[in-house]
Amino acid sequence: MKKALYILAGLFILAQFFRPARVVEPVDPAADLIALTHPSAEVEHLLRVACYDCHSGQPRYPWYAYITPVNWWLDRHIKEGREHFDATTWGRVENWSRDHQAKEVMEMMEKKEMPLESYTWTHADAKLDDAQRQLISDFFSSKRDGSWDVEKARRKAAGVLK
Repeated sequence: MKKALYILAGLFILAQFFRPARVVEPVDPAADLIALTHPSAEVEHLLRVACYDCHSGQPRYPWYAYITPVNWWLDRHIKEGREHFDATTWGRVENWSRDHQAKEVMEMMEKKEMPLESYTWTHADAKLDDAQRQLISDFFSSKRDGSWDVEKARRKAAGVLK
């Protein structure tokens, strides 16, 4: 039993040398959501504390992000989050894509699916009340231009979407 514990401890220590690369990208004001849209101070704060850690190139890494295997789990969350919506590339995507992303954020706020509950366990400032969710939803509603609806109809007509 003691030998197994020593082996496990050794593997844990060895695993600490194998870490994913951290995501830290410079902010490009020509593409960043906040830099481009100039939200109110309250909305900017909410976006930074509840969204930017997983949906931008500027995550704030907590202390436990240095521990393997937690760091691999966090890395996967950040990569998946940025695949769905990346606030630091907002200005580089087509209008219909921004419109779609804004619609998705509004839906996530309405369904209370974001931020993830597991994220709010250690980021209490990311727990959003209904009023804060409405602020974010209203902000993204103001960014919608309806171009996703046109693109979606075009794709349906072309047989790309069902």
